Formats: sequence, C-alpha cells, structure tokens
Amino acid sequence: MVHSEAHATGLRRWCLFLDVDGTLLEPAATPEAVNVPPELRVRLAVLADAFEGALALISGRTLASLDVLFAPLSLPAAGSHGLQRRDARGQLHGAASADTRLAPAREALKVLVHQHPGLLLEDKSGSLALHFRRAPELAALAQSQTLRVASGLGEPFMVLEGDHVFEIKPRQPDKGAAVAAFMDEAPFRGRLPVFVGDDHTDRDAMAVIKRRGGLTIAVGDRISADRQLANPRAVRRWLGSLLLSGDPLQGDTPP
Repeated sequence: MVHSEAHATGLRRWCLFLDVDGTLLEPAATPEAVNVPPELRVRLAVLADAFEGALALISGRTLASLDVLFAPLSLPAAGSHGLQRRDARGQLHGAASADTRLAPAREALKVLVHQHPGLLLEDKSGSLALHFRRAPELAALAQSQTLRVASGLGEPFMVLEGDHVFEIKPRQPDKGAAVAAFMDEAPFRGRLPVFVGDDHTDRDAMAVIKRRGGLTIAVGDRISADRQLANPRAVRRWLGSLLLSGDPLQGDTPP
C-alpha cells in the first residue's frame, strides 16, 4: 500500500504502540497457534516507515516469540510485559537470563499442569504464565493457585490477569515503564503517543499515554479507553486507514 507524502508527514507527529494478542491477533488455544495474516506484516512495515520508526509492539510475549510471529520484521518492542525491551537502534534492555527467584513457583505450577492437562504453563524465563483457554472451567482454580504460588515469592512479584491467563512477574518494569522508556528516546521523543490494547495488562501503558497527552484505544469490552474498536480485525482495518488519513484521530474508529 502506498501512502502520500502529506499523509506520511501527518503521522510524523505521532508514535504508535500496539499490544499483540487480542489486539493485532485473534486469541488461539495456545500462544503458538495464533494466525498472523500475511498482509499484517506488510502493513506494519509500511506503517513503521510512515512513522519514521516510531512504532513499537508492547506485548506479554517474549521478544523471541514476537520475532518469530512477525518475521522478517524486527520492530522496536517490549516483551514479557516490559521485562525485555529492544529500542529503535536494536539495543536490548532488561532481563537476559532466567529469574532464579521463580524456581519454586515454576515447579509448583508444573505439578498443577500435570494434574490438570487442560492448563498450559508458558515459561518466559522472567515470568510464568498459566493459560486456561483450553479449559475455561478451570478459571477459578488457575486464579487461586497462581495467587497462592505468587504469595510465596514475596512483595517483588505480582499476578497479572490477562485474557484466559494469569501471569506471575516482577512488579517492575511493566508495560507502562517500557512505553515511558521508548518515549524518552528517538524517534519516539517529542511525539504524541497512541496505545492500542485489549485487557488489564495494558492499563499501566495507557496511564502513561494519558499523562503524555496521548490517545488510548481499547479493543473489545474488557477495558475502557478514549476510543473503542470491536476486535483485532477492526484494529487491522484501522491501521490501514491510518495510511489514508495520516491522523490517528481521524482513523476508522467510532467517536
């Protein structure tokens, strides 16, 4: 898709932060089973150029998982809810190895998953995500056991509730800290930010966006924001409209 120079100039006033699962991509039974439409990779590449590189993925996935999903793209990104970050120069920030403090929780959750095969443990080295999408009837069990296990780790750790997942992670950094770090660096610095996300794990990032005078867009009905989009398909359509309008405030979203 070709965008005009006038529209590209308009987007240079802005920077864009995008959650992935539930926002760009429809949820799937397991993290590996998601489908990435080929046209989305093309659209993100064109948008990254239009934003002069000021476009980043802000995800609960690891950076390695994001790179597999969106290959051959290697966008600025924050992974594991801000524990990992790759800036626009390609420099890595954050945890590079497994967090040994999680060892007791890791073993306890492995036992739980063995007892309840409908559950899935995603080990991100720096955090642990217990998925129950394949067994929604186990939601209460997943929540109670994740909270119990996390309590044994002490104050430095917290439980995040996502879409059919509970995740144990360090309290800091979070998605909000990752967004703030991006906005203090080129090419994001000095621009108006837009964040698009779908669940409670995105609230920290949205709070930073509001403090910076930006625009928040919620996907679905799990959280509220300045504007709403119905689903990931609507998000992908809105991304396409940006290339035509050159202005996130005039994109294909309801008022």
